[in-house]
Amino acid sequence: MQLRTLVPTALAVTATGVIGGLASRPAQSAWFAKLKKPPYQPPRLAFPIVWNLLYANIAATSAATLDELEERGLHQERRAYIAALASNLVLNASWSWLFFNQRRLGTAAVAAGVLAASSADLTRRSMSVQGAKAAPLAAYPAWCTFATALSTHIWALNRRR
Repeated sequence: MQLRTLVPTALAVTATGVIGGLASRPAQSAWFAKLKKPPYQPPRLAFPIVWNLLYANIAATSAATLDELEERGLHQERRAYIAALASNLVLNASWSWLFFNQRRLGTAAVAAGVLAASSADLTRRSMSVQGAKAAPLAAYPAWCTFATALSTHIWALNRRR
């Protein structure tokens, strides 16, 4: 199996992580510390571990999917996958900016839901090409769905009444 597109997908995913990480620096701020959080909030250390694993998975699975589409000569489907991946990565990085940088908790909760749906679509697209080999990508929409619930709960706990 060749992964001709691994470098470009890895660079795109890494850029997403860096951009999101820059926006997430306020997670260590007094503002974030003062937010009410639900009891199921994972420890701070969990987030970089989970996201790094997910980003590696997204890059590898997407590269394999794109390569397979190219080998099959499915150029239109390949372009559609690239567009879906690019949109997903923009949504991914945007959440951190909305939540931490702009402190727009409600908007971030909605964005998390859109990201979860986009991640599920990306997984569906990969699995339709690669079958069970793409199944590990299902961890991505699962985590994004959890993040949606967490983000929404934080927003609800901190809304001004």
